[in-house]
Amino acid sequence: MDIKSMNMGVKKVNLGYFNHTAAAAHPNKIALIDLSREGDHVLTHSELDYRMDSVATLLSTLGMSAGDRLLLAMGNRFEFIEIFFGAMRAGLIPIPLNIKLGSDTINFVIKDSGCAGAIIEPGCNPEIVNIVEQHNLATLLAIDPAPAGWTNYEESLGNVHSESFIPPRIKPGQVAFLPYTSGSTGRPKGVLLTHEGMLWGIKTAQKYWPCRPEERTLVAGPLFHKNAMRVSIKPKLYAGASAVILPRFEPRVMLQALADYECTDTGGVPAMYRMMLAEQDLLQKLKFPNLKCLEMGSAVVGAELLNSVEKAFGADVEEAYGLTEGGGPLRSPLDGRPVPRGSCGIVAPEVAVKMIDAEGKINERHGEFCVKSPAVLTGYNNRPELNKEKIIDGWLHTGDIFRKDKSGFFFFMGRIDDQFSCGGENIYPKEVELLLVQHPDVIDAVVMPIDHDVKGLVPAALITVRPLSTCNESSIKEFTLRHGAAYAHPRRVIIVAALPVGGTGKVDRPAALKTIKNAIALEGS
Repeated sequence: MDIKSMNMGVKKVNLGYFNHTAAAAHPNKIALIDLSREGDHVLTHSELDYRMDSVATLLSTLGMSAGDRLLLAMGNRFEFIEIFFGAMRAGLIPIPLNIKLGSDTINFVIKDSGCAGAIIEPGCNPEIVNIVEQHNLATLLAIDPAPAGWTNYEESLGNVHSESFIPPRIKPGQVAFLPYTSGSTGRPKGVLLTHEGMLWGIKTAQKYWPCRPEERTLVAGPLFHKNAMRVSIKPKLYAGASAVILPRFEPRVMLQALADYECTDTGGVPAMYRMMLAEQDLLQKLKFPNLKCLEMGSAVVGAELLNSVEKAFGADVEEAYGLTEGGGPLRSPLDGRPVPRGSCGIVAPEVAVKMIDAEGKINERHGEFCVKSPAVLTGYNNRPELNKEKIIDGWLHTGDIFRKDKSGFFFFMGRIDDQFSCGGENIYPKEVELLLVQHPDVIDAVVMPIDHDVKGLVPAALITVRPLSTCNESSIKEFTLRHGAAYAHPRRVIIVAALPVGGTGKVDRPAALKTIKNAIALEGS
């Protein structure tokens, strides 16, 4: 076998080359449109593929070897994507950092992962330069402006010659990248994900829900979160399609971009859609002729919101469920059956799932959701005790509670840790949150348990409301009593300007509970 054939064989099993075939087939088609800086920055598929090779060559030239771990800390920009996959081409293991984390948590991630190098955007986090420098990493690169002692990324990339680069062999079970969970509820967990598992996820998605080269997605969520990669970037680049990258979510900017770039799909959390719906003046002016699908997940989704979004955009809304540790095990049926409101779909092809009760017995209708597929993590980094708890005989125990209807559709109920008992009645916060967002003035809601002298625990809510709304705590409580179970109505309702969120855009539940308790304490002082 000649060198060229050997290299092609290596590339087929390396996640970093997942877009290589599409780049060869569609070299001059647009791959990325980056709106993170003044003026659009456009990359074709061939240009992106070449730059990924250059990243692999540069990192190898700087002394990094296959298996080394590389911290990647930057905001939404095209460089994130080329570095993320280019590092994997060299057999390195990128660590996409949640740049919203605090310094203590970032320090933990660097130590726990055993980083050998870092590529950063200095402005993405005010502490990132100082934090990284404390660890004396061998390889330090930075996007302009590069701090003193750091290698300038773009200048160095332009000086390498990638034509002679030889990719390393990828072994079965070899780790491709190492994302860390947000750590909002404790020490973050490093998730070990393999080349073969991630490639399986890309290929099966294309097999059953094919993406066309003409499609164009809009990414407003953080690229460091696996959802943006799994749902948007990887499917589009694998098929020769394109992605528009926003540096951050801003409702009017996102609406304008959806129209201007004739996007076919996008995704986000419900609060993002509620904020866009509030921009009625702009919505009425814009047209979205190519928009086909809007993905929504990671928070409470009410039927009223879904209906309003579909009407405003003229596109279908898909309620999504995915895990960093296990991919997207639930999808829409291949036979065309409509997905009921509130459901995340049915079991995806080539995926096994089961639900278990509190005693560990299988329950066909309700219980903790467990999944088995090649996309499931091989383990948590340096966490053998957690591996024993969460990964049993290849089954990932997610900690998420689902119910399944008679037609096989799954409905997310909440986290095991979130459920609580109120006077003997089990309450899932999501059920109360869904009720609250049905109120016409409520934009978003999070429900947490607070202490009660008689009931033990009772629900309390933190909500955001529409501008100029006259609703108050009393009227919101009356609404929930009229439309929901009395035992589940929130005993306290705190109205705030914005819910606390983490770097991934999800509500930070511990921070929400702290806000509720502080507000109650302030009233009593």
